[in-house]
Amino acid sequence: MDIDMDELYRLALKAAAAAYAPYSRFRVGAALLAADGTVFTGCNVENRSLGLTICAERSAVVQGVGAGKRSFTALAIAAPDSVEPVGPCGACRQVLTEFMEGGSPVRFGGSGPEKVDTTLGILYPYDSLHELAAIT
Repeated sequence: MDIDMDELYRLALKAAAAAYAPYSRFRVGAALLAADGTVFTGCNVENRSLGLTICAERSAVVQGVGAGKRSFTALAIAAPDSVEPVGPCGACRQVLTEFMEGGSPVRFGGSGPEKVDTTLGILYPYDSLHELAAIT
């Protein structure tokens, strides 16, 4: 299945509509492309104990891993309640590097026209997991 970043972003935006965000009222959706072309989506799910909240990106990873996938090649993140683009948090960046290469494309945006196109390696430049693997 061929999918481009525009379509992946549209799927992320659709996933944001399912978010459970009664506390922040800040919905986020993610669409994660597996190496075999399958797309997994996720949304943020808040909890009144803020630390138990799960981000959209990790939600998508959990969906993919639960389906037996271990390699992902692209990610889109949509935050429709922000005019400005909102990138993944540090915890999500760490989890994403477990399953994606540094050159994997990442697009994120808000409700405004600006979208950021980058790579996971730029978002998380010193990935010790991959750096240590290269040494051994």
